[in-house]
Amino acid sequence: MSDYGHELWFGSFITPTARPPQAPVELALTSERAGLDLVSFQDHPYQSAFQDTWTLMSYVAARTERIRISGNVLNLPLRPPAVLARAAASLDRLTGGRVELGIGAGAFWDGIVAMGGRRLEPAQVVRAVEEAVDVIRGLWATDETGPLRVKGEFYTVTGAKRGPAPAHRIPIRIGAYKPRMLRLTGRIADGWLPSLGFLPEGPASLRTMNEQIDEAASAAGREPAAVSRLLNLSGRFTSGAGGGLFQGVPGDWAEQIADLALQYGVSGFILASDEPADLNLFGQEVAPRARELVQSERGA
Repeated sequence: MSDYGHELWFGSFITPTARPPQAPVELALTSERAGLDLVSFQDHPYQSAFQDTWTLMSYVAARTERIRISGNVLNLPLRPPAVLARAAASLDRLTGGRVELGIGAGAFWDGIVAMGGRRLEPAQVVRAVEEAVDVIRGLWATDETGPLRVKGEFYTVTGAKRGPAPAHRIPIRIGAYKPRMLRLTGRIADGWLPSLGFLPEGPASLRTMNEQIDEAASAAGREPAAVSRLLNLSGRFTSGAGGGLFQGVPGDWAEQIADLALQYGVSGFILASDEPADLNLFGQEVAPRARELVQSERGA
């Protein structure tokens, strides 16, 4: 059992399609009306069929009132962390504290290189992400005296002025799967953000991967529960008995989510779907029932 005791929350994971340009915006509005807590967008700047994710996030922020907004996950090799820090803090202030930060080391290196990024080896990727987090948090730390100086192998800041500070403490979550990145997540991140479809053994993979995060967190003097566990998921709603994981009626989904929360400590569930009906079912039926189940089990 790895229930970290966090409250459950629910979000959407929307494709930032460029045609028609308002389609992802409308899905974000649907997410908010459905009662979801967060709307997120994948970030592949080399994909010409997609809109720029940060531009889309900013536009969605202006069109919504309550829902939190995040990249899922932002492509660090093509988004310099010093600029990303100021962008995130600015949007957070403009939205009254609704921005969250999901970051990734990059995966599609041919596309990254085609856009002017640098191809990195696996060991380099981990160091680059750690340096990026140092830069981002350093620029947000307006309570510290003096300019920020970070002399890194991949990211260097030589006396940048700090600020602006975000409106709230923006959580930094890392999309991670391999041991070195999982250990980094345990040492420095606020959250872990994998996708269920990329876990080699499905939900069973979460146990071992959680252990790697927990061990690294403890070694760094942190409580393992300080690292929230999120999960991107997809599936199909049916009108009758389901045929497996996330293949069934909303009640089936709620029971499976409750099991992931209680057995593996997942507290943030993000549905990858561009179907308004799915988002409505997820927010209006699955989320409240899953919360009830988890609260009942914890109370027992």
